[in-house]
Amino acid sequence: MITSLLERSTLSCAEERSGDATFLPTLSLTAGMSLTAGVVAVQGDVAEHAAAIERAAAARGREVTVREIRESGLVPDCDLLAMPGGESTTISRLVHSEGIAPEIRAHVEAGKPLLATCAGLIVASSDPNDDRVEELGLLDVGVERNAFGRQRDSFEAPLAVDGLADDDPYPAVFIRAPAIDNVDGGDAAVLASWDGRPVAVKQGPVVGTAFHPELTPDSRIHGLAFFENEAATVPVLEDAQ
Repeated sequence: MITSLLERSTLSCAEERSGDATFLPTLSLTAGMSLTAGVVAVQGDVAEHAAAIERAAAARGREVTVREIRESGLVPDCDLLAMPGGESTTISRLVHSEGIAPEIRAHVEAGKPLLATCAGLIVASSDPNDDRVEELGLLDVGVERNAFGRQRDSFEAPLAVDGLADDDPYPAVFIRAPAIDNVDGGDAAVLASWDGRPVAVKQGPVVGTAFHPELTPDSRIHGLAFFENEAATVPVLEDAQ
C-alpha cells in the first residue's frame, strides 16, 4: 500500500520556531452535536484530511461538515481543525499573510482540537530551526527537518501510539518527515516514537505528528485528535482500493 500512497503525495515536510502559549483542556464536543471541521488548505493533502475526519466522525455516529480554510474569518466557526503538511516556509508565510495564524492560535486557546501533520507540525512548533518560518508556538517542541531521509527514503512503519483505543500498530506514512526534539522540560507528551525519535506529541488540545495520518485508511489518529474521549462504534478502517 505504501507505493500507491506515496504516489498520491509528493509534498515535502519541514520545520519551524515559536514562543509560549497558554493551553486549556481540550474542549468537550458534546455527543450528538453536528460539527464543523476546518482543513487549512494553503498546501498539502486537503481532500485526504477531510475524508479521514469524515471517517473518524462517522465511526462515532457524528455528523461533520468539512470546510477548506484559505482565508481569515472561517476558523472561528470551526469546532476542530487540521493543518496538513507541504512546505513549512510556504505554509507559514500564507497563514500569516492571509490572517489565518491568529485565528488558529485563538482556536487552540479556546480549547478546540488541532491536528498538525508533518510540515504543519513544524509550523505549530515553538522551534522550527528555520529562520524563514514564523512559528505558531502551539507545541513546546523543536523539530529536525528531513530527519528520516529524503523523498526516496519515504516509508511506512508500524507505530505503537499511546491513547489509541486498541493495541494494533498504526501504519504511519513518513515522507521527508521531521523528527521532534527538545520535548524534555516542556508540556508536550510523547505519543509515539520511531527509531528512538519522537514522531507524535500532544499538548492540550493539539496533536502533532511527523507522519501523514491522512495517507492511510486507518482514521485512528484523527479520532484521537478530535474525539479523544469517544469510543468508535463502527470500524474506523476504510476498505483499501
